Amino acid sequence: MSTRDVVFPAGRQALYDHHRYSAAVRSDGFLFVSGTVGSREDGSPEPDFEQQVRLAFSNLQAILHAAGARLDDIVDVTTFHTDPERQFDTVLAVKNEVFPEAPYPTWTAIGVNWLAGFDFEIKVIARIPG
Repeated sequence: MSTRDVVFPAGRQALYDHHRYSAAVRSDGFLFVSGTVGSREDGSPEPDFEQQVRLAFSNLQAILHAAGARLDDIVDVTTFHTDPERQFDTVLAVKNEVFPEAPYPTWTAIGVNWLAGFDFEIKVIARIPG
């Protein structure tokens, strides 16, 4: 049986160990990143929604960096929202800062009723450069 080629951002290994999942897995030139939330260093949710979205993107960047990838390497994005109608404009504004110019990654937004105390989660697939 082969082992997974896993990636963890610096300083957050305990969070993933506690919940028994990997931050990301490398496979065939791609990086599959688990759902990433706007959690503070202690794992608690950032209470301000816009800051929670920004922190989720920041946490995502840390995972990408650990794998040698960047935001420009993302090819597919899935976001999860607890109140899409109310939250969508804020998410779009942050997303437009993160991905300011074409070509943009694909993106699917999904409304959900529970994210373990969070209101936003982002999951991506990225190509690994080189």
